[in-house]
Order: sequence, then C-alpha cells, then structure tokens
Amino acid sequence: MNEITIATHNGNFHADDVFSIAALKSIYPSFKLIRTRDLELINKADIVIDVGGEHNPDTGRFDHHQRGGAGERENGIPYSSFGLIWQKYGLTLCNGDQDVANSVDSSLVSTIDAIDCGHVEGVSKGISLSQTISMFNPTWQEESDFDSCFNEAVEFASRILTRFIAAASGGINAKAIVAQAVKNAEDPRVIVLEKYTPWKKTVHALSDDALYMVYPSHSGQWIIQTVPAELGSFEDRKPLPKAWAGLSDKEFQDATGLDDAMFCHNGLFIAGAKSFSSAMKMAAIALAE
Repeated sequence: MNEITIATHNGNFHADDVFSIAALKSIYPSFKLIRTRDLELINKADIVIDVGGEHNPDTGRFDHHQRGGAGERENGIPYSSFGLIWQKYGLTLCNGDQDVANSVDSSLVSTIDAIDCGHVEGVSKGISLSQTISMFNPTWQEESDFDSCFNEAVEFASRILTRFIAAASGGINAKAIVAQAVKNAEDPRVIVLEKYTPWKKTVHALSDDALYMVYPSHSGQWIIQTVPAELGSFEDRKPLPKAWAGLSDKEFQDATGLDDAMFCHNGLFIAGAKSFSSAMKMAAIALAE
C-alpha cells in the first residue's frame, strides 16, 4: 500500500487540527503530512483536515468551516475537525468499545470542538487544553518554524489522547467490578474491593445503603474509606468515629484495640490497617457508633 497523504492548513494551528493528526498517527503507521492552503495540493490529498470547505468522511474530507458547518451533537455542540475525525475513527482507536469512545468524546473531543467553534457554554474556566495547544505556536519574538512547532504539538497531543482513552477504558471497566462488589456484599453498608478500583460513581448509582468501602492500597495496607453523601461532596454518609481523628500507630491501636491499625485521617473519611480483617473490624466499630 502506498503511503497516504494527509493535508491540513499551514500557519497558526489549534487543538482540533493537532489532535486530528495525533489520532490519525494511531491509525496509519506512516503518512505524508502537508500543511498548506494550496487547493491543488489539498485536492490531491487522501485525507484533508480542517481545510478545504468539505465534510465527506467517505472521501476523507473533514472540514467544518463551510457554510452550515458539519453538524452538531444532540447537546448542541458543533463538530470541529477533531470531532469529525473521532466520528469516523474513534471506535477503532478505542478497540471497538463504543462506551469508551463515547466517554472520550464527552470528556475531551467535544470540549475541543466547543472551544474551536465558539460554543463555550459549559466549558470550564481556566487554562484549557485548547489554549495549551495554541501555546505551541511560535510567539512574535521567536523565529521558530510553524511546521516544526506543529509536530511538537502533535507529539504532545498523542500522549494526551492515549491517556484519555486509557482513563475512559479504566473507568468503564471499573463499573462492572464495583457493581459486582455491591451485589456480593455480605453487609450492603460495607463494600469490599479485592483491588482498588474507581468506585464513587458506580456506588452512588447502585447503592443508597453503602457507607464504607474497604480495599487494598498500592502500598499493601488495607483502607476503609467513607462514601460521600453526594458525588464531589466533602460530607460523608457516615464519618468514621470522632475518637479516631488524627490518630496513628500506637495511639490508634489503643483506640481501636487492633494491633495493626495504622492511621485515621483527621477528616474522618479514611483509615488504614495492615490486614483485611482489621479493616473490616474498623468498619464494624464505625457502624456500631
């Protein structure tokens, strides 16, 4: 197979064209990239990104600047070139997992599309990923070449995209594990995970009874953690006992009667012990209060 040619515009670049090229780097092992506004070169390219005035995924055209744009999502966010590329290739990039592809679109792609298209309602304030990409452009005080700066931005975006896909996959796969743990709990108020897994969203969705999570930490100790009253809240459904606040080692062991108790945070939302049995005993003590 001959090497394909991908064209995008030259000069100043933005997150949508940079991330589009980053995504295609994961699809095509090699390609010739042309950054130009020369219509003759654009028309000869196999794939055209963010330039050319045409959206036709069947012929490899992914622009959104034409009259009427290139469509929008159900939530009203228009598609930029990255969103159009994601529509066609996102599922492949996520190994055929539509839930992962949808999650990446929601958390990354649609935000970049919104900013590029001026649809900023709901976009968080502060330094955005789109602004970060724009900062790869040379300043007026620099003599840097736009194309080399673009390549640097693509490498950065490739790493970001890889991590977004991994994070989305991890979050979605965690749902099934946590849901099973909720189902298997001997006491619906104490949910045990055999391995730490992101749990808050799933527990809140599935259980009104869960008060404590018990799981092993990366350091090998066992953790008991309170379930927040609401997602993002610092208030807990049931805090750990007040007498434990800020204790560690011998003091905490004396307070709990457990010879391997290790610590309790002053905020009463997390505590640790060396063994699973002690973590479960902490849960029993906390429930009894």
